[in-house]
Parts: sequence; C-alpha cells; structure tokens
Amino acid sequence: MTEQAKVPAIRFAGFTDPWEQRKLGELFDYEQPQPYIVRGTEYDDSFPTPVLTAGQSFVLGYTNEKQGIKMASPEHPVIIFDDFTTSSHFVDFPFKVKSSAIKLLTLRDKNEDIHFAYQVLQNIAYTPVSHERHWISKFATFATLMPECKSEMQAIGHFMSNLDGLITLHQRKYDKLVIFKKSMLEKMFPKDGESVPEIRFAGFTDPWEQRKLSEVATFGGGHTPPMADPDNYEDGYVLWVTSQDVKSNYLDRTTTQITEKGAKELTLYPAGSLVMVTRSGILRHTLPVAELRKPSTVNQDIRVILPQGECCGEWLLQFFISHNKELLLEFGKTGTTVESVDFGKIKDMLLYMPSTVEQQQIGDFFAKLDSLITLHQRKLELLQDIKKSLLDKMFV
Repeated sequence: MTEQAKVPAIRFAGFTDPWEQRKLGELFDYEQPQPYIVRGTEYDDSFPTPVLTAGQSFVLGYTNEKQGIKMASPEHPVIIFDDFTTSSHFVDFPFKVKSSAIKLLTLRDKNEDIHFAYQVLQNIAYTPVSHERHWISKFATFATLMPECKSEMQAIGHFMSNLDGLITLHQRKYDKLVIFKKSMLEKMFPKDGESVPEIRFAGFTDPWEQRKLSEVATFGGGHTPPMADPDNYEDGYVLWVTSQDVKSNYLDRTTTQITEKGAKELTLYPAGSLVMVTRSGILRHTLPVAELRKPSTVNQDIRVILPQGECCGEWLLQFFISHNKELLLEFGKTGTTVESVDFGKIKDMLLYMPSTVEQQQIGDFFAKLDSLITLHQRKLELLQDIKKSLLDKMFV
C-alpha cells in the first residue's frame, strides 16, 4: 500500500502523517455478556435500568432487577456492538443485556479517544467485510488504518460526535411527531362501538353516521402489461403502481413507468384516488394504503378506491391508516400461498363518517401533520447520508 493510500480524502488542517494499521483487538477489550432473562412482563418505564437488545430497537424496556447490571458512565462508556447487523451504540449509563448477539466493547487504553473509536466501528459497518458471515469471530485480529496522532483522533471523534448529536435530535423530533400522529388518530376517530371521537374541532357536535364504503366510493384495479414486449416499458412515462411502491401515505412516483401502449388497456386513475395493496407478503404486517398525487395506472395486486360526493379522500385515507390493524385482522385471508385481503368484503364494510366539512378539516389536519413528518424524515435521511459520506472520506 502506498503512503498516499494511507491517508483519508478529507483531513483537518495541520495533519499530514500517514495513518498506521492497527488491530481492533489492540483498541478494544471485548466481552460477550450473559443475556438477561426476562421473566414474564416485568418491563416498566418507571423502572431505572434499561434492557438493551440487538437490532434497531436497542432499548427493549426497563427493569428493576438489580443483578447483572453492566456499569457504564460518561467517564467509562461502553460501546454496544450488534454482530447480526454490525450496528453499534454509544452507552454511558448502567444497563442490562437481553440479546446474545450483543458484544460489549471498552477501550484497552483509557487515554484513547472513545468517540473516535466509536466512529471506527461505524465506518466498518459500511464496508463489505462487515457483512461476511462469522465476521465477529475475526474481530480481535481485524486490521484497519488509524491516525497515530491522538489530536487527530480527538478532532475526528469530536466532529463526528457532534454530527451524531444532530442526527439524534432530528430522530427524536421525527419519532415524537410519529407518536403524536398515532395518538391523534386514536382520538380523532371513534372507538369501536362509539359514534363520536374523543377529540373534535370546535363547532361539530352531531354523531357520525354509519355508511357502507360502496355507498361513498367507486373502485378499480389493473394488471401487468406483457413483460415480453419491450414496447410496453422502454422509455415509458406513465406511472404504474405495484405493491413495492406503496411505502408512504402519498405517492407521486413509481419504480416502473410504462408506455402509452402498455397503458392502453389500463385505467389512468386521477390524483386523489386511494390505492390499497391487496396481495403481497407485506400484508403479514400491515395494510398499505396511499393517496395518488399524480394520475397513475396500477397492477393486479392493487385496488383503487375513488371517493365520491360527500366522501373526502384525505379523510378516508386517514381512516384506513387509523384502522390498519383491525382491517387486516378482519379482512385478511388465511391459508393462501401469498398473503391477501378480501377486497370484496372491504367494499361493503361499514364505517362511521362525519359531515363533509368535518371530514375536510380532519383530512387537512393530518395532511399538514404528514407533511411535517416527511420534512423531518427527509432532514434525518440527509444527515444520515452526509454522515455515511464523511465516514467514507474521513477514514481510510
């Protein structure tokens, strides 16, 4: 390896020396903790000790159990390393461990910069080697390049730590908005057996009326143009919705666009129509519904709901979102090769509806809230992309 290859693309001013190769085992002490066994439903947010698990959840719950607490503090932090996903977390509070996939890492030399060491792991998580099976077994002997100068380590660690703090701040804002929306959906739609919601806009007092969905909407569907004919797809610009496209509440682009020829025997549904996934493996977990922001066609796994007359599409979208789990439980088909829902029964389902004016106010409220959630989500994704790019350019 040349000396030039031993320096990162971006460095802080004043640092010019080549980086040196070091093994992770020289930097970290490595511990496989004994997993904490949960007895029944003993988690309680009022308890003091968090129980950490593998994956994205990280904090699984809180316990009052005293035995087996791993001590960590701002002076003596611990890095939690998940060998299933190669994700890591910086921990500076006492905790317990739930998953055997978790490894605990502490600095061998307390004079090393813990924040820089944490970023070393973050950088490795983006490399192909971290996805190799049994990579963790090579942890101690895994070699990577690091600066010899502790001042450069501290500069990188401090900079990246501040960026992590900004990412965490936006993550919390996003999470709070998602939780707030979930709470408002529960309170602004009637509970089972009731005809009025817990929270309403001022001036509305009448009970909501029960209607069949088929009385306030019409329906449609689509199919897949023959794949063997490239004229159906090449240089296409007509939006064509499949189940993989319905990942957010609003849809203005699709993975695949088809040509006018491909769309010739399909219906072009107007913006404001609702699309529902009725056949897909995703139906094991959720019932995806979205509003079209642009005219689109759909394939055979999608059903289209077109609100009519007194039915406000924005309100109906939020109705489906708020009743997601119940609808999936009631209309989901069992014993089929691919998960699906009985759309014929959905068309005749009963739902409580307020006046059109109240629907519009509810729909507008949630549309604005969704826009705010999307804004914070995009900011968060942008910061995460910046972090990934900087890790690539500030490490070798």
